[in-house]
Amino acid sequence: MSGPYLVRGSVSLPEAELMWRFSRSSGPGGQHVNTSDTQVELRFDLARTQALPPVWKERALQRLAGRLVDGVVTVRASEHRSQWRNREAAAVRLASLLAEATAPPPKPRRATRIPRGINERRLREKKQRSETKRGRSGRDWH
Repeated sequence: MSGPYLVRGSVSLPEAELMWRFSRSSGPGGQHVNTSDTQVELRFDLARTQALPPVWKERALQRLAGRLVDGVVTVRASEHRSQWRNREAAAVRLASLLAEATAPPPKPRRATRIPRGINERRLREKKQRSETKRGRSGRDWH
């Protein structure tokens, strides 16, 4: 593998906690596809891991609740023809999924007033549009 997969900052996925499973991938590939296990399934026990800070772990468990099976998150990769590249793709996908799930919530939006000039311009353009449309009616034609 190409080293530790960073989630965010200095936190990375420990290789010992990653569970790999390989199987035959579907799709084209000729005779080679019938003999090689190129599809990769990567599993990470999110509920029992000690690699993530407790706050991140809680946040990830809450946000990924729909994807978890007994606290384990699973990622599949089968887009490449080599097992090695699929392993890389699955690990990167898992790291980015965890990075997104552990990100702090966005700051709440502070309500601000619409500037008077913008509102006046909107009303002026609306009135102009109304005049244009009224001019299209064929009432005064003879």
